Amino acid sequence: MLHEVRESCLRRMKVTEAEIVGELICDRDEAGSYVHTYIVLTNRNIVVARSRGKPIPEKTFRGYAGGTSSQEKKVGNAEWEMERIRLTEIVALETVELVSAGMLLLKGKKEQCVLASYTSELSSRAAAFAALVQKVKSGEDALGEKLAASDEEGACPTCGMIYPEEGRTVCPKCLKKSALFFRLLGFAKPYRNKISLVILLMLLNSAASLAIPYLMGTVLFDQALRGEGRFADQIGLVILLMIICRTIALLCGVGYGVVNAGVASNIIFDLKSAVFSSMQRLSLGFFQRRQTGQLMTRVNNDSVELQYFFVDGLSYFIVNAMNIIGIVTILLMLDWRLTLLCFLPMPIVILLVHRTFPKLWRMSWRSHRRIAALNSIISDSIKGTRVVKAFGKEQAEIRRFGSANTGFSGAEQSYNKLSGTLFPVLNALTAMGSVIIWAFGGWLILRGEIAFGLLLTFVHYMHMLYGPIQFLNNIVNWWSYCMTAAQRIFEIMDAAPDVKEAERPVELQPMKGDISLRNVSFGYEPNKPILKGVSLNVKAGTMLGVVGQSGAGKSTLVNLISRLYDVNEGEIAIDGINVKELSFASLRDQIGIVSQEVYVFTGTIAENIAYSHPDCGMDELIQASKVAGAHDFIMKLPDGYDTLVGTGNYALSGGEKQRLSIARAVLHNPKVLILDEATASLDTETELKIQEALEALIQGRTTIAIAHRLSTLRNADYLVVLDGGCIMEEGTHDELMDKGGKYSELVAMHNKALKMSEGIAG
Repeated sequence: MLHEVRESCLRRMKVTEAEIVGELICDRDEAGSYVHTYIVLTNRNIVVARSRGKPIPEKTFRGYAGGTSSQEKKVGNAEWEMERIRLTEIVALETVELVSAGMLLLKGKKEQCVLASYTSELSSRAAAFAALVQKVKSGEDALGEKLAASDEEGACPTCGMIYPEEGRTVCPKCLKKSALFFRLLGFAKPYRNKISLVILLMLLNSAASLAIPYLMGTVLFDQALRGEGRFADQIGLVILLMIICRTIALLCGVGYGVVNAGVASNIIFDLKSAVFSSMQRLSLGFFQRRQTGQLMTRVNNDSVELQYFFVDGLSYFIVNAMNIIGIVTILLMLDWRLTLLCFLPMPIVILLVHRTFPKLWRMSWRSHRRIAALNSIISDSIKGTRVVKAFGKEQAEIRRFGSANTGFSGAEQSYNKLSGTLFPVLNALTAMGSVIIWAFGGWLILRGEIAFGLLLTFVHYMHMLYGPIQFLNNIVNWWSYCMTAAQRIFEIMDAAPDVKEAERPVELQPMKGDISLRNVSFGYEPNKPILKGVSLNVKAGTMLGVVGQSGAGKSTLVNLISRLYDVNEGEIAIDGINVKELSFASLRDQIGIVSQEVYVFTGTIAENIAYSHPDCGMDELIQASKVAGAHDFIMKLPDGYDTLVGTGNYALSGGEKQRLSIARAVLHNPKVLILDEATASLDTETELKIQEALEALIQGRTTIAIAHRLSTLRNADYLVVLDGGCIMEEGTHDELMDKGGKYSELVAMHNKALKMSEGIAG
């Protein structure tokens, strides 16, 4: 579809492939209708082709609604309105974000107009196109930055559905469940020998069990008791054979149960480890886009569901399938007429299973979404207990939980009602065969066509057949839960990190600490930049102070330097090497961060401080604590450095947590130190002590300090003032004060706040 639009427009525009620098297909007009607008950027012009055909009534994903196939075929012959705009006539091309949509606003020398409109899924591409126009217009080299008309990898080529995860080209709609099944089997590969042993023991168990009905029926009644055949009058031998078969079945059953339990536990251990390792590989943005409760549900609940796959599903499925084949073969050998009657209800059973399978699958997904939402509310409520209590919102939280609980309960009830109705019906249908067999078999006995022992043997085998068939009936329920859980787990394992390490990363050892930012722009969401064209240099061993009001982009700046996120535009280099080319190990090992958001892990004080350097000695740990001003309060704790802290243990104050975080950074001994509101939680007296410790710590290190308390930046070698994502001012403290600009205003406001606090204290 998009390819046809492009080819048709290029012919009318008389633009060759070699001339194209960038291109974009937008999908809306100013009235909100779904129409095509094709825009091509060359080194001199912007050429626009607007479709004047009938608007398409509905748009789904990246394709169009099913009822519009006739329109799609007319794309090549549609009427187009052409417009050519010289780059010299353009002042700027900007994106404007609306609710679920956006538009490209072209600003000319005399007036401005809307160049094109688009749905929100094209926001990032429109922003990239606008940035490319600005580069070409300003004469910058845009070689290698050619922008294609559409991102073909962003949507499924089969159905047009947008992939749920960027970088993970797997469509849930088109995904074959058999692919999930075979992928799950891959986790069992290291244990194939033990699994083979389990299957062998189960088959021996089945073989021994299959011999018992024949011994109890035909051999005992028709031969031993009647005095005919090979076992005539040998009742004791027959009973002994039955005991031996029972014993073999029992021992094999115990054996495969023990081995299978161990194998399943190991497989689930491997699966959970793989999921957790995948989560550690992902970038910070992945976790900020998801709630904790949802991730916990995937790691724990879904892993338990998959345990059923390996414990109660896979091996039993194989053995029951073999049992069905074996029993049916025996039944046919005993009497083919009775066997056909036995399978009389099976077409109805197969039809019911086929009809209800998709419904159970959808209901299982709905139930998971509801339990994930419920877990998220529980997680939020527990973590935010202080806020809930402070605002007296206990009843509101109860109502919120009740609403989510009702939704989950309703989803579970719907699933249970369907499965609770389906499976008894299936069992009743299969049980009807027993009545038919007794009736028809009794008639055959009266006519003398078969012996009573044969009928008894047949009935025993028939009951043995219903067990595996019932298991296969219930496999719908098992398959639905397990494959849904597998899909959710593989979504995490296949998710692509936003920040990726280079294929051949550079190991920077040792790091000097020269940091440079060149025209850096970044936003957490498309077209909502936090930083705009920031450029600055920090020399090795110097201290840079970053000031600005809340939301100016200070924390974002240091997150980019430590590469917790990647820049959208521009470049950040350390010692002249782009941070994208550096290995994660060499970058993170030599950058230490003391953040305003301090997290204390569950464990001892010593373990928390040594988190950055687990192999350190106790003397090093104590020295780091003294530098951070934490040693004195630690020694006053009940168990000193062995005091347990974290959830459910000794509660540290905000200032104490902050000092532990500083001690952790000191022990890390980084070459680049980032202080993001490092003293925000400390009182004035403690802050002065920490400042003295930090002054000794920053010697010989490149330090980037962010603080609202401007007094903490008094020793900075250089200062930058961020406002609205841009550097408004930069220079030394004296230089900025002499300018009388934004920095001096912030200093005046800070001094005024200090005087007010002193007056209140007095």
